[in-house]
Amino acid sequence: MRIVLALVLLVLAPINSAIAEEAELPGWMTGAWAREDGDSWADEYWTPPRAGLMIGASRSGKGDTLQFWEHMRIVREADGSLVFWAISADQKPVRFAATRKSAEEIIFENAGHDYPQRIRYWREGKLLKAQISLIDGSKPVDFQYRMMGQ
Repeated sequence: MRIVLALVLLVLAPINSAIAEEAELPGWMTGAWAREDGDSWADEYWTPPRAGLMIGASRSGKGDTLQFWEHMRIVREADGSLVFWAISADQKPVRFAATRKSAEEIIFENAGHDYPQRIRYWREGKLLKAQISLIDGSKPVDFQYRMMGQ
Protein backbone atom coordinates (compact mmCIF):
# COMPACT_ATOMS: atom_id res chain seq x y z
CA MET A 1 0.00 0.00 0.00
CA ARG A 2 2.85 2.41 0.79
CA ILE A 3 4.35 1.76 -2.63
CA VAL A 4 1.05 2.65 -4.34
CA LEU A 5 0.75 5.84 -2.27
CA ALA A 6 4.35 6.79 -3.09
CA LEU A 7 3.71 6.23 -6.81
CA VAL A 8 0.55 8.38 -6.69
CA LEU A 9 2.47 11.17 -4.97
CA LEU A 10 5.25 10.96 -7.57
CA VAL A 11 2.71 11.24 -10.38
CA LEU A 12 0.84 14.15 -8.76
CA ALA A 13 3.94 16.15 -7.75
CA PRO A 14 4.64 17.50 -11.27
CA ILE A 15 0.95 18.36 -11.70
CA ASN A 16 0.84 20.27 -8.41
CA SER A 17 4.11 21.97 -9.31
CA ALA A 18 2.72 23.04 -12.72
CA ILE A 19 -0.46 24.39 -11.09
CA ALA A 20 1.57 26.40 -8.56
CA GLU A 21 3.89 27.62 -11.32
CA GLU A 22 1.02 28.94 -13.43
CA ALA A 23 -0.59 30.51 -10.37
CA GLU A 24 2.45 32.78 -10.01
CA LEU A 25 1.55 34.47 -13.30
CA PRO A 26 -1.35 36.98 -13.20
CA GLY A 27 -3.94 34.71 -14.81
CA TRP A 28 -6.66 37.15 -13.71
CA MET A 29 -5.53 39.36 -16.63
CA THR A 30 -6.52 36.67 -19.16
CA GLY A 31 -9.06 37.72 -21.76
CA ALA A 32 -10.06 40.19 -24.43
CA TRP A 33 -10.54 43.64 -22.89
CA ALA A 34 -11.86 46.89 -24.37
CA ARG A 35 -12.51 50.50 -23.45
CA GLU A 36 -14.24 53.32 -25.29
CA ASP A 37 -14.51 57.03 -24.63
CA GLY A 38 -16.42 58.80 -27.39
CA ASP A 39 -14.67 57.84 -30.60
CA SER A 40 -11.42 56.93 -28.78
CA TRP A 41 -10.94 53.22 -28.15
CA ALA A 42 -8.44 50.63 -26.96
CA ASP A 43 -8.27 46.83 -26.92
CA GLU A 44 -5.97 44.65 -24.84
CA TYR A 45 -5.64 40.87 -25.07
CA TRP A 46 -3.91 38.41 -22.71
CA THR A 47 -3.49 34.67 -23.16
CA PRO A 48 -3.88 32.36 -20.16
CA PRO A 49 -0.65 31.44 -18.36
CA ARG A 50 1.09 28.45 -19.88
CA ALA A 51 4.68 27.21 -19.70
CA GLY A 52 5.71 30.27 -17.67
CA LEU A 53 4.43 32.77 -20.23
CA MET A 54 1.49 35.07 -20.94
CA ILE A 55 1.34 36.83 -24.32
CA GLY A 56 -0.41 40.17 -24.72
CA ALA A 57 -1.23 42.67 -27.42
CA SER A 58 -2.83 46.08 -27.39
CA ARG A 59 -3.96 48.68 -29.85
CA SER A 60 -5.67 52.03 -29.52
CA GLY A 61 -7.01 54.69 -31.78
CA LYS A 62 -9.64 57.23 -32.59
CA GLY A 63 -12.47 56.44 -34.98
CA ASP A 64 -11.01 54.33 -37.76
CA THR A 65 -7.44 55.53 -37.12
CA LEU A 66 -4.92 53.35 -35.30
CA GLN A 67 -2.76 55.53 -33.07
CA PHE A 68 -0.72 53.00 -31.08
CA TRP A 69 -0.01 49.27 -30.90
CA GLU A 70 2.13 47.08 -28.68
CA HIS A 71 3.20 43.45 -28.23
CA MET A 72 3.71 42.34 -24.64
CA ARG A 73 4.63 39.29 -22.65
CA ILE A 74 4.88 38.36 -19.01
CA VAL A 75 7.47 35.65 -18.51
CA ARG A 76 9.04 33.82 -15.64
CA GLU A 77 12.81 34.07 -16.05
CA ALA A 78 15.30 31.33 -15.12
CA ASP A 79 15.74 32.78 -11.61
CA GLY A 80 11.96 32.58 -11.02
CA SER A 81 11.31 36.32 -11.26
CA LEU A 82 8.44 37.69 -13.34
CA VAL A 83 9.21 40.18 -16.08
CA PHE A 84 7.03 42.27 -18.39
CA TRP A 85 8.45 42.84 -21.89
CA ALA A 86 6.92 45.52 -24.11
CA ILE A 87 7.56 46.14 -27.79
CA SER A 88 5.79 49.32 -28.83
CA ALA A 89 5.25 50.26 -32.47
CA ASP A 90 8.41 48.65 -33.89
CA GLN A 91 10.66 49.89 -31.07
CA LYS A 92 13.25 47.78 -29.24
CA PRO A 93 11.88 45.52 -26.45
CA VAL A 94 11.84 47.09 -22.99
CA ARG A 95 12.11 44.98 -19.82
CA PHE A 96 10.17 45.78 -16.63
CA ALA A 97 10.77 43.65 -13.52
CA ALA A 98 7.89 42.72 -11.22
CA THR A 99 8.32 44.60 -7.95
CA ARG A 100 5.01 43.80 -6.26
CA LYS A 101 2.45 41.05 -6.75
CA SER A 102 -0.73 40.04 -4.97
CA ALA A 103 -3.81 38.00 -5.85
CA GLU A 104 -5.29 40.85 -7.93
CA GLU A 105 -2.43 43.30 -8.59
CA ILE A 106 0.98 43.28 -10.21
CA ILE A 107 3.48 46.12 -10.63
CA PHE A 108 6.44 46.16 -13.02
CA GLU A 109 9.20 48.78 -12.98
CA ASN A 110 12.18 49.99 -14.99
CA ALA A 111 13.68 53.20 -13.56
CA GLY A 112 16.03 53.51 -16.56
CA HIS A 113 13.25 53.77 -19.14
CA ASP A 114 12.04 57.21 -20.22
CA TYR A 115 8.28 56.62 -19.95
CA PRO A 116 6.60 54.70 -18.57
CA GLN A 117 8.83 53.54 -15.74
CA ARG A 118 6.06 51.79 -13.81
CA ILE A 119 3.27 49.59 -15.18
CA ARG A 120 0.55 48.54 -12.78
CA TYR A 121 -2.34 46.14 -13.49
CA TRP A 122 -5.12 45.26 -11.06
CA ARG A 123 -8.65 43.92 -10.98
CA GLU A 124 -11.66 45.65 -9.47
CA GLY A 125 -14.53 43.21 -9.81
CA LYS A 126 -15.16 42.64 -13.52
CA LEU A 127 -12.85 45.50 -14.56
CA LEU A 128 -9.20 45.23 -15.56
CA LYS A 129 -7.41 48.44 -14.63
CA ALA A 130 -3.97 49.62 -15.62
CA GLN A 131 -1.81 52.63 -14.89
CA ILE A 132 1.47 53.76 -16.37
CA SER A 133 3.60 56.40 -14.65
CA LEU A 134 7.07 57.49 -13.70
CA ILE A 135 8.79 55.40 -11.01
CA ASP A 136 7.55 57.71 -8.23
CA GLY A 137 3.94 57.49 -9.45
CA SER A 138 3.94 60.95 -11.03
CA LYS A 139 2.53 61.61 -14.51
CA PRO A 140 0.01 58.75 -14.24
CA VAL A 141 -2.17 57.65 -17.13
CA ASP A 142 -5.07 55.39 -16.15
CA PHE A 143 -6.91 52.78 -18.21
CA GLN A 144 -10.08 50.88 -17.38
CA TYR A 145 -11.13 47.89 -19.47
CA ARG A 146 -14.26 45.75 -19.59
CA MET A 147 -14.28 42.19 -20.88
CA MET A 148 -15.33 42.28 -24.54
CA GLY A 149 -18.92 41.24 -25.04
CA GLN A 150 -20.02 42.31 -21.56
